[in-house]
Amino acid sequence: MSFLILTETSAGYALFKAKDKKLLKRDDLAKEISTSDGICGLLKLKQFSKFDSAATALEEVTALIEGKVSPMLAGMLDSLKDEKKASLVVADVKLGNAINKIPGLSLNIVSDSTTQDLYRSIREHLTSLIPGLLPSDLNTMSLGLSHSLSRHKLKFSPDKVDTMIVQAIALLDDLDKQLNTYAMRLKEWYGWHFPEMAKIINDNMAYARVIKIMGIRSNASTSDLSTVLPEEIENALKAAAEISMGTEITKEDLDNINSLAEEVIGFSEYRTELATYLSNRMQAIAPNLTALVGELVGARLIAHAGSLMNLAKSPASTIQILGAEKALFRALKTKHDTPKYGLIYQASLIGQSTGKNKGKIARMLATKTSLGIRYDALAEDKEESSALGVYMRQKVENRVRYLEGKPTLPKLPSNGVQPGKWSIQEAKKYNPDADEVMEDAPAAADLAKAAVADLETGEAMEGVSFGDGDTNTKEKKKSKEERKKEKKEKKRKLETADAEPAGQDDAEEETTVSKEEKKEKKEKKEKKKDKKDKHERKKRKPSEEA
Repeated sequence: MSFLILTETSAGYALFKAKDKKLLKRDDLAKEISTSDGICGLLKLKQFSKFDSAATALEEVTALIEGKVSPMLAGMLDSLKDEKKASLVVADVKLGNAINKIPGLSLNIVSDSTTQDLYRSIREHLTSLIPGLLPSDLNTMSLGLSHSLSRHKLKFSPDKVDTMIVQAIALLDDLDKQLNTYAMRLKEWYGWHFPEMAKIINDNMAYARVIKIMGIRSNASTSDLSTVLPEEIENALKAAAEISMGTEITKEDLDNINSLAEEVIGFSEYRTELATYLSNRMQAIAPNLTALVGELVGARLIAHAGSLMNLAKSPASTIQILGAEKALFRALKTKHDTPKYGLIYQASLIGQSTGKNKGKIARMLATKTSLGIRYDALAEDKEESSALGVYMRQKVENRVRYLEGKPTLPKLPSNGVQPGKWSIQEAKKYNPDADEVMEDAPAAADLAKAAVADLETGEAMEGVSFGDGDTNTKEKKKSKEERKKEKKEKKRKLETADAEPAGQDDAEEETTVSKEEKKEKKEKKEKKKDKKDKHERKKRKPSEEA
């Protein structure tokens, strides 16, 4: 019977054998293992399996964290099949249960709190227990393995950094709110001096730039605003500045307004840069999702789910109502209809459809979006492609057109590129060699006269016999007889057709006559009954009086 200790290190697996079989039951164990000499006297290295590379070390440690026995560890434990009635000390309870399930091993697994001090001492004096292992090498391997393990836990990938998308879309939303607040404050502030300007210029960026260029409204006539405004709006602004009813402001007021205008311009420029960055990042990480719902909606879906992988694990029904959790739980609580869409409602495809079809399109778009997200997150292709997203978007667009009664779009080619509407073709040139000289054709009037003459001669030749015994009269008689036969057959058909509805009319008349007769009979019977009743009443009256 032997007492074995399994230790996992950043360098490899170490299997120690205790010289004392009752090591854990000793009273002086804490004192003995506190020094390197003491623990070396109690334990002896039996086997050491070194990791070949950092990737192998990461795989082995990941399997240990999940409580699984890796092939490398299983191969090391195969050497213990001959051990009978042996005890194996393991640091993790899950790993001990997994080792117990290995067929062919008859080991008594020990994994309780009594082994903690022992493992702490082994890690402290590991370089003394394993010959040839330097402390500097062990520290380097531990540092590299810890970094790799942390990167693996965080799902960090330099190719698909979805964390950047989450932060970018959050910052973009914050910028929109802040920019809107600053722009409204600027309009209210400068509106005291030039109130008509807010009605003429609607764009916040142009409003701030005009303030920077013009300053006080009296400078409008001398300011060149062509770089900011079109000519019509510029003329309207200058005309309004001359008759404005705003109050006068001091130079100090104008300086503060200019500083706020600079903030608005700076925020607007940074927002455009951030939107471009987000669009490029979405095209790199989730091209199919971007093709289906757009950059902003796709980024908001990823941010709401937490990561691209979490979003890929969600079913289509969850993606459809993602962002409408409050409405969903309120509907479930009050037993009302659940919402049909959440963040996906902002997609352009749903906006194109009419009110009654929005729910159907949202459901179909959610199914296609879930497929596109899974392709983006789990595809192993090195080259990112949005061909699947473009193909599925066209299917959804055709569905929208079908529901609204519009013609469907033509199919895209295999490369996903839509051909141009018009193709430029070379015009045919004049070829003089193809011309031919033609004879003079008779005029149309001459042709008509010839046709009339032929008809007259044909009528004049009726009854004239020829030398071979055949006559035109016989042929015309035959044709006349055939015409007569055809006319007779047509008359018969018309008579039979007229006879059928007439018969139906007769039958209908007969039915109406029979009904009238029945009514008359019923009326007669009723009259007879009435007479009998009157007669009986007359008889009863004198008897009752008597």
